[in-house]
Amino acid sequence: MKKIKILVIGCGNMGASHATAYHHMEEFEICGLVSRGDSKKRLNEKLAANYPIFEDYVAALEITQPDAVCISTYPDTHEEIALKSLEKGCHIFIEKPLADTVEGSEKIISASKKANKKVVVGYILRHHPSWERFIEEAQKLGKPLVMRMNLNQQSHGFMWDVHRNLMKSLSPIVDCGVHYIDVMCQMTRSKPLTVSAIGARLTEDISKNNYNYGQLQIRFEDGSVGWYEAGWGPMVSDNAFFIKDVFGPKGAVSIVAKSAGAAGKSDNVDSHTKTESLKVHFSDLDDKNHFVKNDLWIDMKDEPDHQELCNREQRYFLKAIQEDLDLSDHLEDALNSLKIAFACDESVKTGKMVIL
Repeated sequence: MKKIKILVIGCGNMGASHATAYHHMEEFEICGLVSRGDSKKRLNEKLAANYPIFEDYVAALEITQPDAVCISTYPDTHEEIALKSLEKGCHIFIEKPLADTVEGSEKIISASKKANKKVVVGYILRHHPSWERFIEEAQKLGKPLVMRMNLNQQSHGFMWDVHRNLMKSLSPIVDCGVHYIDVMCQMTRSKPLTVSAIGARLTEDISKNNYNYGQLQIRFEDGSVGWYEAGWGPMVSDNAFFIKDVFGPKGAVSIVAKSAGAAGKSDNVDSHTKTESLKVHFSDLDDKNHFVKNDLWIDMKDEPDHQELCNREQRYFLKAIQEDLDLSDHLEDALNSLKIAFACDESVKTGKMVIL
């Protein structure tokens, strides 16, 4: 079978993980690594490989003539790189968010249909068995649902550099929030009606029109409501920074990640996807208003680590290409969660509720 030649554009944290997946998958052949800095050289060293390296992705596309492209650059470059790659007839794996504007995302989706090429967006939690189970348990709780989630990161050192660079194009509630908005939409499978959000700029290290703490609230057509908060920076509290909790008329389900949610781990990327255990609570009462059932603990100790999740994402990308999967719903969901996140941004900046 002919190998899929893949060009890896962006060799930072996520790019390196995806490249590691391709390196170990016999169906893929890495034809080049692209980055502006030294990350591509470090990645070659890490993989004990000698893949061709490039500074400029346009030149790399011309020279390597790939079948597929992996885009793990900062979000403000996604649209340009994706459109250029589709012009060259490449399938695309792209880190979330799809682009840094709704219009840019719609252009990518339209171009992928025109080119008849696959575009898979890196919604890593969709490939995580524990999160799939979390959503499944939430859907048993009746309606409406109350969904409470956050991921605050007390970032410093290298991670503060990463966050400051991300905030040149996006706020924390857009960059991180799309994952959890997507989860809420899967839990309810209901139409979001309105969003309102607040935000605060706690440092001079970011532009005046951005904020490094944000909290959003969503109201759905079925009566469900949800909130999500995200803060980045050395001043962010790491108290109760990891909350993933849902309740409905029939009870509640919560992610209880004792280790991943421990102090000092709030900016550790590997801990962000860990669930460790799910706690299911049942609301049934007897005639004296005592609980009828004990809480159920679902152990998730054998869950995949960050690298294995990236491997699973790439196996899905491979399947999409080989089996010609219809990705219309996948892309519609990615666009929908981004629209909601940007509406939250608008709410922060205007101080008004946004009707979707």
